[in-house]
Amino acid sequence: MVKEQSIQEAYEVAKQRYAEIGVDTEEAMKKLAEIKLSVHCWQGDDVRGFLNPTELGDGLSVTGNYPGRARTPEELTSDLHEALSLIPGKHKVALHSIYAVTDKKKDLDEVGPEDFKFWVDWAKKEGIGLDMNGTFFSHPMVRENLTLSSPDKDVRDFWIKVGIQSRRIANYFGQELGQQSVNNFWIPDGYKDNPVDKLAPRQRLIESLDEILAADEFDEKNTIESYEGKLFATGIESYTVGSHEFYDNYALTRNKLWTIDAGHFHPTEDVSDKFTSFLPFGKGLMLHVSRSVRWDSDHVVIMDDALARITRSLVRDNLLDKTNVGLDFFDATVNRVAAWVVGARATQKSFLQALLAPIQDLKDAENSYDYTTRLVETEELKSFPFGAVWDEFCRRNNVPVGTDWLTEVRQYEKNVQLKRD
Repeated sequence: MVKEQSIQEAYEVAKQRYAEIGVDTEEAMKKLAEIKLSVHCWQGDDVRGFLNPTELGDGLSVTGNYPGRARTPEELTSDLHEALSLIPGKHKVALHSIYAVTDKKKDLDEVGPEDFKFWVDWAKKEGIGLDMNGTFFSHPMVRENLTLSSPDKDVRDFWIKVGIQSRRIANYFGQELGQQSVNNFWIPDGYKDNPVDKLAPRQRLIESLDEILAADEFDEKNTIESYEGKLFATGIESYTVGSHEFYDNYALTRNKLWTIDAGHFHPTEDVSDKFTSFLPFGKGLMLHVSRSVRWDSDHVVIMDDALARITRSLVRDNLLDKTNVGLDFFDATVNRVAAWVVGARATQKSFLQALLAPIQDLKDAENSYDYTTRLVETEELKSFPFGAVWDEFCRRNNVPVGTDWLTEVRQYEKNVQLKRD
């Protein structure tokens, strides 16, 4: 157990060190407290949901069989509560259509706001917001890896209804919780081998998405749509209908958000470089923080170089006001609650390290062609005592410091999770 006195003493030393280079640690912590993460519910049950809880399909998979997977809404919210209690600050939880809680047998296109009252009531108790994702996968109506871009009208119509309902659910979240609910759209559409016609599927996708938007008009204070592209996936290696360029342009022309998933690009691409390419023109971003060891492998987020580049770009370029930050990974090889906590705290720590920098001084040096100062100071910052500031941030938010939180997770695992199997 880390002693409170030692935390505060270390913080005072760190505060002085940062003050010497013109950085206000109190201001940095204040800004960090304003960054709200959208914690994805599907880490807790391996993306099974409650409508028809089976394993993933359509090129998606979860690796591992660690004991204690949540099987019911009550178990999943219990696990989320445990995780959120160990993450500093107040955040949001992201849901999918498959997490509807209903006594009636419903298909995806029938799921509506009434089926998420359980979640809204729980979110009110937790004091958090909810985000939404329409579920466009692991269903018989995914025909030959196609949904909203299918040449079959009956297939398109089914998924259009799913999209319309997801918007209504997101609007319900916003109305009830007083926080904007981001409604993210991702579809698995594409071809394994080279298609003859690359234009028609995208034209059909545009028409389907437009029809979804035209069905209802909602106040943006309640909800806004975001569109997520992908490079490729298993089963659609040759052609992805909803490519990055497609959704980038769709978001721009419809005044919506563009979703950047850190795992959906080529491994050598730097996703942080895309923020300043899009945001001078676009309304805003939805960011899915993930870790791809090879490509879109959805490993638990850690504080690595890729994450550092993401958070530095958003902080240094003052883009946080136009960016929603969410987590997106699913790993069943480790305790699922621990995975949430590791990923969320790593993201927060990376943001804090980015905030603890003399950003204007560095920009002034850069603009005066003093690249020597820029190089020296950015390197020296890497060994500054940001960890002591993080510990103080945790202490002030009444969450465990250092690895103390793992003791709580192990106790929860013993008392709750391991009794499920």
